[in-house]
Amino acid sequence: MIDRLREIYPELTHGEQAIARVLLDDYPYAALGSLRALADRAGVSPPTASRLVARLGFDGFADFQAAVRAQDRSRLRSFVSEPSNLDGAANSLRAGLDGSLAAVPDEVLTEIAQQLITAGRVWALGGRLSELAAEYLVRQLASLRPGVSHVPGPASARARVLLDLQAGDVVVAYDFRRYSPDTARFVTAARGRGARLILITDEGGTAQADVVVRLPREAAGPIDPITHEVAVTELILVAVAARLSPATRLAELEDLTRTLNG
Repeated sequence: MIDRLREIYPELTHGEQAIARVLLDDYPYAALGSLRALADRAGVSPPTASRLVARLGFDGFADFQAAVRAQDRSRLRSFVSEPSNLDGAANSLRAGLDGSLAAVPDEVLTEIAQQLITAGRVWALGGRLSELAAEYLVRQLASLRPGVSHVPGPASARARVLLDLQAGDVVVAYDFRRYSPDTARFVTAARGRGARLILITDEGGTAQADVVVRLPREAAGPIDPITHEVAVTELILVAVAARLSPATRLAELEDLTRTLNG
């Protein structure tokens, strides 16, 4: 079922894609409630959900649910039933890392690095877990160049960021399944004020951006992976450092840190 959803995803309407993202994010549980509950979670109408079910080849939502119950188990239940397959988990992790790094070819990496170097200011934000990657980018990039900040959480604080945003500033957004409405609203407003957007997402991310990196999201276990976006962030930071030659700034930072530590 998951493979089929991913296969037809590019052909779906915007509303049908919203339903598909909910299903992919919380499979099979999202499929086991009512049709209206599924539509409400996706922010679309029940007929839109029904159309997606028909596209999957089912006569109705009841048939779709019966197939889900008969054929599929959640990732968590599968992991618990086979907890000793650590070799398989390690192989999945390696494959995910390989796929993530392959998703950033040299020309894309060069474009991202150039935008981060030439930006007036750089702002980064993420979602529930990808926020960790955004914070890592901010901490490391701020050592390489000035004017790097994390987008604050409260709406009022984000509004102040937008108020001072300039054309030529860059926003780096990490947004994966469970796509954050708050992130979407901020990046849309930021682009409307002239900022450039670098979006690091998965196959379902739909925001318009100047540069898009789509990463695989296959997990090695029952938890959502963060290894992929951290690895790509490391790659981006290496590319920026290679072009900036920040030895003087890093040495000064180390001296200041030593002074403050007494």
